[in-house]
This record gives sequence, C-alpha cells and structure tokens, in this order.
Amino acid sequence: MGLTSTGILTDAARADGVGVAAFNVITLEHAEAVVTAAERAGLPVVVAISENAVKFRGGRLGPLAAACRVLAEEAEVPVALHLDHVESVELLAAAEGTGIGSVMFDASRLGYADNVAVTADAVAWAHARGITLEAELGEVGGKPGHPALDAHAPGARTDPAEAAAYVQATGVDALAVAVGSSHAMLDRTATLDHDLIARLREAVGVPLVLHGSSGVPDEELRAAVSAGMTKINVGTALNIAYTGTLREHLAATPGKADPRPALSASRAAMVDAVGALLRVITAKR
Repeated sequence: MGLTSTGILTDAARADGVGVAAFNVITLEHAEAVVTAAERAGLPVVVAISENAVKFRGGRLGPLAAACRVLAEEAEVPVALHLDHVESVELLAAAEGTGIGSVMFDASRLGYADNVAVTADAVAWAHARGITLEAELGEVGGKPGHPALDAHAPGARTDPAEAAAYVQATGVDALAVAVGSSHAMLDRTATLDHDLIARLREAVGVPLVLHGSSGVPDEELRAAVSAGMTKINVGTALNIAYTGTLREHLAATPGKADPRPALSASRAAMVDAVGALLRVITAKR
C-alpha cells in the first residue's frame, strides 16, 4: 500500500488484461480527490502532474510533487506518481528525488529519427535513477500551445511496425499511441481504432498508454482495454467536474468569502468523476 511505481502497476495490469487509471492533477484538491476515490474503490491509481501544470505553478515542480508524495505515502491503496508530457530536459531532471517513479517524455513533435535520439537519451537518464520512461509515437491531438491535430488525419495514427522498431531503439518502458483520441475534449464522442490497438499490442512488448481519454465514452474505454490498452490517462474530466461545480456553488452563495465550501463541493464532484472512471478502466474483462 502507499507509494509505489507506475511500472509495477502497469506490468501487473498488462499481465491481467485490465487497465490502470492515471489522473492529471493541477491543485491539491485534484490530488486529494484522486486518492480518496481510489481508496473508496480499493484500487491502485496513478497521480500525474503535467509540464503544463508545472508551468501554472510558476515552473516549480517541487511543491505539488511533495504534496502528492505525502498523499501517496499515506494512502490505503497503491499510488504511483507520474510526470506527464515533459518536453523540457530541465523538468525531466527535476523529477529526481521527488518520489516520481515514471515520466512521459514527449518528443512526438519531432521527426522519427530525432524522436528516437532524444528519447533514448531520456531513457538512459531515467533508468540510471530507477525511473521508468514512457514516450509517444504518432501524435495525440489537442495539446495546449500547439495547433489542433485531427485525430483521424493521415499520418496521425501510430504504425505498429514503426512502434516495434521505436521501442527496440529507445528502450522505453511504455508507449503512448495515437489511435483516435484527442486531448481536452469536453464531450465524450471519440471513436477509437480497436483493431489498431490490438495490432499495436501484438507488435510491442511494453504497456500501451491512451492519452486524451476524457473524450472517450465508457464503452470505447472498455473495448480499448480489452484490445490491449493498459494505462488510461484522464485530465479534462476532472476539470469539468471541478469548474462546473465551482461555478454552481459560487453562483448559489453570493456574498460569501470563505472558499472552502465551494472547494469542498468541487473536490467531492471530482471524487465521483474519478470513481466512475476507475470502475470502467479497471474492471475485469
């Protein structure tokens, strides 16, 4: 129980044919909601901090990572800490000593050869420090700060043969793949390519990761895990629950200055959102 590594969770899940849920957090309330929901469900979970979340916090990884580490250490279920969508080598280096056990190093915007080269360097650095490394091949759309990419555009999807070569060349421990999802979707209308997921599962020997899962309906998530997805990343779904409840509570209590009732309600809404997704993602097939 308590703080564990993402690699332990994903390897066990892949062997059992189930999913592991990873939730991106921005505030302490996000992280508390994720851990509380996992404890109520009696399920392991990954708490993820993205590079954009670090930028929001003034470029400091330490404070939020420290809070998440304490939550993980005191949790009644296994909780892993993950650093997500890292493009900065400086931020990658900042993960050392924080309790973060895995990093997603994102060089997907580069050409294939450059992606391989910089990712292989990141893998070597991470493995020397006992950190597992996830990378991305293909390109999942909807990332902040970049032009939107159509999830169905030619060339956006991950090619199985290229994925196998990429894993072999870089030594990554997990691979994020583009199979039809997109980041920051506000409605759950994404349709995934389950045949491609199955072919990727056969082609590579490491756990597959689905990014942009907030826009994927429950039945599509279940089918994705059955086809071979292991780690399912969720972020926007928490923000929808958080901000929607916050707006409603503040509108209903004009003239109040204490933020705690509104934040408590928003945290509770996120607990419900996390719990619902945990049941979908981790269910035995």
